[in-house]
Amino acid sequence: MNDPTHTVHDLAGGETAADWPAITASEARHLLRGYPSLGSAARPLWHSPRPLSAAALVGTTAATVFIKRHHRSVRTAATLGEEHRFIAHLRQRGVPIPAVLADADGRTAVALDEWVYEVHQRATGIDIYRDTISWQPLLNRRHAHRAGGMLATLHQAAEGYVAPQRDSHILVARSELIAAADPIAELQAQLPRRPGLADYLRNRDWRAELGDVLAPWHAALQPGLARQPRLWTHGDWHVSNLCWSGAGDDAHVGAVLDFGLAAANTALFDLATAIERNAIAWLALDTGAAAVHPDIACALIDGYREVRPLDRDELRLLADLLPLVHVDFALSEVEYFHAVTHSTANADVAYQTFLRGHAGWFRGATGQSLLRTIRELA
Repeated sequence: MNDPTHTVHDLAGGETAADWPAITASEARHLLRGYPSLGSAARPLWHSPRPLSAAALVGTTAATVFIKRHHRSVRTAATLGEEHRFIAHLRQRGVPIPAVLADADGRTAVALDEWVYEVHQRATGIDIYRDTISWQPLLNRRHAHRAGGMLATLHQAAEGYVAPQRDSHILVARSELIAAADPIAELQAQLPRRPGLADYLRNRDWRAELGDVLAPWHAALQPGLARQPRLWTHGDWHVSNLCWSGAGDDAHVGAVLDFGLAAANTALFDLATAIERNAIAWLALDTGAAAVHPDIACALIDGYREVRPLDRDELRLLADLLPLVHVDFALSEVEYFHAVTHSTANADVAYQTFLRGHAGWFRGATGQSLLRTIRELA
């Protein structure tokens, strides 16, 4: 499974051999035979450095498209369809998202052998942050403000979208655990349907460890979070998933990318995720206060509430949510690394550094300072 000829971002901010082989020209040609309007002579122009799937910009005689390939153990055609229907809803309401292209049989997700593919229009605009890793903070306050405004625009468009929750936990940003009155009991109930995660947790005192993660925050957070309206969310609102109208400070968001983590949650969950992704240098916590960018967090929030106002209680709830917003997704990464790529080392990083470490960081002085900054916006 490992491809030493193709490198991607690793969990420490460097590069590592890809778990999934790069998309080849012959593979792209074979897939795109089902898309006759795209012409022929497909050749990869760029390979994504994101590690959890394989993706590439592919040029043909008629267009340049974005092809993303998943292993069947991670995404089925039906699971991808959940994302594609949400994208279609948002596009109909004016959110600038590249279209998911259907093949000659009307399929937007195509299963071939052990793989499942999706083909997207190339995004318009400049992909300024294309090589930025997911926890590298955004250093431009104006970009943060506009990213916040576009997230609010997406949430407005998502209102009224009704669909069941995602049929998978693997690499999906869900919030059932932190929204549950008893997260330990909720996870225990999920484990029979998540055998990979159950296997990883089997020899751990996970109830005590998860309880320690939750203890400082959950009792105050859960009642308010449970009352928030259900809303389908993007789930990975980082600037590397946005394209821009230009390269300068005055650029606007021209396209929204990558709905792979999308799920039914709440709007505040998505906004807290945006702060967690863009305002904290998680891979540089040894720099102390320099790792935290409260100005970026405030700009995201200010841009958001210019479009979709937040009241005082919501801003306080947002701060309460931030230390736990990662919990469900961290466990989904544990499940992925343990059961799909069979990397004990990466599963341990997801469990110890991501799940437990990020929550623990908010108990310290710099984490507490960021939470106070957000509460004071009220």
